[in-house]
Amino acid sequence: GHTDRDDYFMKSGDKIRYFLEDDALNENGQLLVDKCNAINKIGHALHALNPTVKSFTFSEKMQNLVRSLGFVEPKVLQSMFILKPPQIGGAVTPHRDGSFLYSTPLKLLGLWFPLIDVTLDNACMWFIPGSQTEGITRRMLKSPDPNDYSVTFTGPIEAFDESKAIPVPVKKGAAVLIHGEVLHRSLKNESSLGRPIFTFHLYESHNATWSNENWLQPSTELPFPKLY
Repeated sequence: GHTDRDDYFMKSGDKIRYFLEDDALNENGQLLVDKCNAINKIGHALHALNPTVKSFTFSEKMQNLVRSLGFVEPKVLQSMFILKPPQIGGAVTPHRDGSFLYSTPLKLLGLWFPLIDVTLDNACMWFIPGSQTEGITRRMLKSPDPNDYSVTFTGPIEAFDESKAIPVPVKKGAAVLIHGEVLHRSLKNESSLGRPIFTFHLYESHNATWSNENWLQPSTELPFPKLY
């Protein structure tokens, strides 16, 4: 049921969990595609629990990159493989990452790494240049009831002006840096190729307050680790 799914998601911040594409199952919950092509994403604590991902995330190269952007005390929030499998890889609606990972003040960064070449065919990301100056008007909030794992949204659904949007195809091994307030989306992957990527998010924790209304909260088992 939905409560089980919500519970599985909301408790995934300090674990490695697997999330299926909506179109991977029939109405009886049976797989319609090969298991490897059914997964939407794997998350959200790979950076803490998977040694390979951990060494990449906390590498000197990543530390130097983030330091060059002026972060003082960046903390890693979450990490994911987003697989966007062939034919059924679902669209990601227009959003700003800060709607889900909010702090006051907000300085949030997504680092996004394609594991194969990402093109218009296999559903690259689209961005609206300049939209990072518009602020966060929509938030996803967890319930104040600790036993309620549902979330609610405040604020309007983001309008996405197609005439201003630009696609960002990138080569395997590139690094895409995503401002926490830029409006972006990706379309459904209808190609015969997957679109596997690795991504992690961090925020400036120096002189900032992490919102206790975010779905993702540090736990006793996994406080948000400092990148450096």
